[in-house]
Amino acid sequence: METWQQQSFDAIIIGSGPGGATVANELSKRGKRSLILEWGKASPIKGTISQSAGMALIPGQSLLFTSQFHTLVRGITLGGSSIIAYASAFEPPHDMFEAYGIDLRREAEEAKRDLPIAPLSDDLIGPAAKRIMRSAQALGFSWDKLPKIVYQDNCRLDCDKCTMGCPYGAKWTARMFVEQATARGSLLLTGARVERIETSNSTANPVVFSMGGNLYQVCAPIIVLAAGGIGTPLVLRSSGIHDAGFKFFFDPLIIVNGSVEDLDVGREFPMAAGFQDKEEGYILTDLVWPGWIYRIFTAQVFRLDRLASHRRTLPIMVKIKDELGGQITDRGVVKKQLGEVDRMRLDRGCEKAEEILRNAGAHHIYRTWYTATHPGGTAKIGDVVDSNLKTKLDNLYVCDCSVIPQAWGLPPTLTLISLGKRLAKHLIEEL
Repeated sequence: METWQQQSFDAIIIGSGPGGATVANELSKRGKRSLILEWGKASPIKGTISQSAGMALIPGQSLLFTSQFHTLVRGITLGGSSIIAYASAFEPPHDMFEAYGIDLRREAEEAKRDLPIAPLSDDLIGPAAKRIMRSAQALGFSWDKLPKIVYQDNCRLDCDKCTMGCPYGAKWTARMFVEQATARGSLLLTGARVERIETSNSTANPVVFSMGGNLYQVCAPIIVLAAGGIGTPLVLRSSGIHDAGFKFFFDPLIIVNGSVEDLDVGREFPMAAGFQDKEEGYILTDLVWPGWIYRIFTAQVFRLDRLASHRRTLPIMVKIKDELGGQITDRGVVKKQLGEVDRMRLDRGCEKAEEILRNAGAHHIYRTWYTATHPGGTAKIGDVVDSNLKTKLDNLYVCDCSVIPQAWGLPPTLTLISLGKRLAKHLIEEL
């Protein structure tokens, strides 16, 4: 049997999050073989605390700290951050992309046909989310169910596994696209950390990566870098593209918690419904975390009196569209500070959340410390890549959150799937 080193590939995909997994899957539908290189592991999802900590809470790898000690979380595992995300499917920001000559409408519609995108059924929305929704609607907020990519027949009541990876196959993750691609002949290597991509005469090749303590090289006609908003600029810089990793966004958020006496749950699907204020630049949603995560964030702001109140807590997430700024250093340090505009947006959103909680009968209301998700804009369209997501190197492309050219402030999963579909069509023509 041939080893992977003896095989040839049409493309090398670096990273297996929504963008990279979509490209690999779409290419495989057209008979093209990809080699997918993933730094993380491919262990079956168990939905346990220990496994989720290993995927998303390793300091210096998946858990990063900004210069203001804000936490930034990313998933390093097969499927990337889709494993720990909540399968939200917000429509891509079409106006933003069209300003750069990119029309994603057809690809977004294709994704909607391919995937089970719909709001959760009423029976899957937990009591905390329902109570928050009723309170917000009573105050006049257009608080509605959010679109989710969920196989709802597999979803379970009184379950808190979403944050830790769904072991029941209910929540869509990028692993599903990788599995489809490998079933058609593509190859996956896990524990493969890309160090750099060699370049010569405006061409990228070979890809140099470490795996099992050894260093390897592999070549292909097309290379797609999809290592995420932090990983991608680091690989680009080590490959000679030094303008990546500057003036980015990372969707900062705060959780506003309040206690009610007549609630005893704490296990439900997060981000079931919410409200977006486009003018103010923030989104509010319910966000019921597992008890152990709730206690970490509660202890972080010294609310020790609330540590035992998880099952009686109504939590509202306030997430903003932050101003572009900062840089990713060559060592992967996130140097970015929240400016006055960002803090004002968060504060206004938190005030609305507190109003909703008070109307729901909550007391002991408090805010958590800052955290961030979805880092992007580190290899922007119109800056580092063109409208086809190609870098200055003829055969090197980027397809992840790093290409989004402006801060957006919403979960990017459907946008990345749409970009992946569009890029795959372009690559088929190239190949």
